[in-house]
Amino acid sequence: MIPLPRRALRQLGTLATLLLVSTAMGCSGLGGPRPEGLPDGINDTFLSEDLDVEKYVERFEGESRAVFAERHAIVDALALSPGDAVADIGAGTGFFSLLLNEAVARAGTVYAVEISPRFLAHLRERAATEAPDTMRVVEGNARSVALPDASIDLAFICDVYHHFEYPEDSLASLHAAIRPGGSLVLIDFERIAGESPKWLLKHVRAGRDVFRAEIEAAGFRLAEEIELDGLDDNYFLRFDRIE
Repeated sequence: MIPLPRRALRQLGTLATLLLVSTAMGCSGLGGPRPEGLPDGINDTFLSEDLDVEKYVERFEGESRAVFAERHAIVDALALSPGDAVADIGAGTGFFSLLLNEAVARAGTVYAVEISPRFLAHLRERAATEAPDTMRVVEGNARSVALPDASIDLAFICDVYHHFEYPEDSLASLHAAIRPGGSLVLIDFERIAGESPKWLLKHVRAGRDVFRAEIEAAGFRLAEEIELDGLDDNYFLRFDRIE
């Protein structure tokens, strides 16, 4: 038997993952299950009324956090145009929502989507004072981003997808919300068995191949991988809506 090169083996593994996930999602229909490996109570802290928002402002908006340090480069890489409608999924403290708001200008719209009651209150305060005409705060839930059909050109999901408790349902709602020709952008942690830190292996349920397969099974196609200096522990993928 002739051994296959490592690259070919990786491609075969990715194709197998795509087939398995596509089959599972296609058979399950609406009301998909929680995925295997998702930590119990992964969102409990954020759903608590006792959430200390200021603590998370310090944590999320610190230069030691790669996606915050590279926030301007990330938004520039999205190549947004004035007038675009963008959804910041899992908007958190809102720093990306406000940068996206600047990118789409007054003719555009940014939907800051959250499930956390305390973050929602914080986002509403920021929207009212910093972007009253163009930033809209949307309360989503574990199964839906709660956006109108065909309402956005791009969905931006940064360090949030691994928190999706029902990814099949959330992706279906995103597919409906994204206009034909629109895109979904995923930034998440590289998860590599035997290499990634233990906390990451415990917290992030799967690696990029599984997440890619789930997204493609929901009606998207990988368009490009964007590489940015400073995002050593993250990958940055853009998908096109194809159905």
